[in-house]
Amino acid sequence: MASTDPLWLPSISYDETELRKMDSMLVMPDGTALGARGGVRPGDPGLTTTLAGSTINVSAGVAAVVRSGQGVYRAFLAATSPGTVAAAHATFDRIDLVYLRVWDTAVDASGLRKADTVYLQGTASASPAIPAPGALEIYVPLATITVPHSGGGSPTVSTSIRPYTVAPGGILPVTSATEPGSGGPGQVFFDADTDKFVYFKADGATKAALLDSSGGSVVGKVSYIDKSADESVTSSTTLQDDNHLTLAVAASAKYVFKLMLLGQSAGSSTTGDIKVGFTFPTGSTVHFTGTGPNNADLSGASSSNSNGEWIARNNATSGSTTIPYGMSGVPIGIVITGSITTTSTAGNLRLQWAQNTSDSNATSLLTGSWMQLTRVA
Repeated sequence: MASTDPLWLPSISYDETELRKMDSMLVMPDGTALGARGGVRPGDPGLTTTLAGSTINVSAGVAAVVRSGQGVYRAFLAATSPGTVAAAHATFDRIDLVYLRVWDTAVDASGLRKADTVYLQGTASASPAIPAPGALEIYVPLATITVPHSGGGSPTVSTSIRPYTVAPGGILPVTSATEPGSGGPGQVFFDADTDKFVYFKADGATKAALLDSSGGSVVGKVSYIDKSADESVTSSTTLQDDNHLTLAVAASAKYVFKLMLLGQSAGSSTTGDIKVGFTFPTGSTVHFTGTGPNNADLSGASSSNSNGEWIARNNATSGSTTIPYGMSGVPIGIVITGSITTTSTAGNLRLQWAQNTSDSNATSLLTGSWMQLTRVA
């Protein structure tokens, strides 16, 4: 039967590989047996790459550098420069790499035992890619340097490739470039690109937003949608679904919602106006109030808008309840707030609208209108 040396027993000698493997307990796993995630510490400003002209500088810092089968190398560096940025290509852009390398002659046959930073020049191309260090190198990436072609501008540094690592169970900050593919059931990470907390589900690989966890609190979860294109109705008072402003609601839940609608009539017409309402799951109770110009106040001019004569209306709605508002040839703002309480049926809360009076001059809802839904129970 194979045996190993547990740490901190008397009269046992430990070699460096044993100690590095046992250090894997100090950092989060990478989804493999005996594996660990290398990187820098969250909140530590060390090992930051900057440029001073063409000189590459890396600040002092510490990192965990991992090699499969070798465990965790804990490396410390003083401030250093791995060199200068190579000259730009005449035609193509290039991506270079800066990384922290551990030389371990037992692994790479380099004859060295040290840690340092390395600058690796990429290949100029119409579609440049990040260069890869040698297969035997033990390293953690720190930054990429994008080098435009000659005359295309100055080189720029990005640290988005630099991974973070945390103690097991710690919240891991990531970017799209450093997001792990697995991390163990319940491992939480913070996606800086989307500003969201995400976790790995029971299989250790499937990801979900933290608010979506089974049994987790959904109170306070916000949904949002906006109109990405103008939408018009002409010569029709028949309610139609808005092309964009719809959000999902769960069964047996309560939400508050808010909409900001931007409307306008063609040809400076004040005849068609607009009426708005909602569709929602069967059995739901919906209340809403909307503030905007009274449809009777814009006869021939936008006086209600310029004089601030805004009308608020309150409604306990059924699916056919609507509120009319005035429209004119200048953009008109309408703010609607409300609540929806669902029963056993889930579905969508969807804005509906039409002209209040049929008019050959189109009534439009404009790009930038939006709808927000917040769950409160």
